[in-house]
Amino acid sequence: MLGAIVCELLIGLTAGAIAAFRRNTVFDQGVMVGALLFVSTPQFLVAYVLLYVFGAWLGWLPLSGYGSFRHLILPALTLGLLGGGWYARMMRSSVIEVLRQDYVRTARAKGLSRARIVLIHVVPNGLLPIVAMIGLDIGYFMSGIVVVESVFGWPGIGQLTWQAIQQIDIPIIMGVTLVAACAIVLGNLLADLVAPLIDPRIKLK
Repeated sequence: MLGAIVCELLIGLTAGAIAAFRRNTVFDQGVMVGALLFVSTPQFLVAYVLLYVFGAWLGWLPLSGYGSFRHLILPALTLGLLGGGWYARMMRSSVIEVLRQDYVRTARAKGLSRARIVLIHVVPNGLLPIVAMIGLDIGYFMSGIVVVESVFGWPGIGQLTWQAIQQIDIPIIMGVTLVAACAIVLGNLLADLVAPLIDPRIKLK
């Protein structure tokens, strides 16, 4: 879960922010097309392509299994590419909206440097929708990614749930459902707690 979220943020936020600052350019269009492509691609297809390229062809990473950082790279990259498309689109829209605000124009009029405007005014305000998405992803990943776990041979919650459904193991199904529900609530709670730290205008009551 942590590896996938880190990959999503690195890929999506970077691509989305650069696309926003270079909107209506070839790079912007390429990012949006790539985001749409990855969002629409099935998980198993991306997983098998990465396995073939980096595992079978180049031999850089193990084909399956778990237990080391090298085993984590391909599953995290698979989920990162797929989820990064959503983050890229969201980050681009959020940053473009922030760039149109009056306080950004005021900061430019005062002569602040581009880096200062981006780091102090644009990025913190543009990250607010992303924080909510991360909270949802925590619950989503904690409930298990059946396809990715099956392709890469990870004995995760998703595979456990699928086996329990096939065997009609009611206690395990109920336990996994409870864990997933708690993870969703916890993820949204963490997002609500982090939001005021990013934007002081948001107050917890």
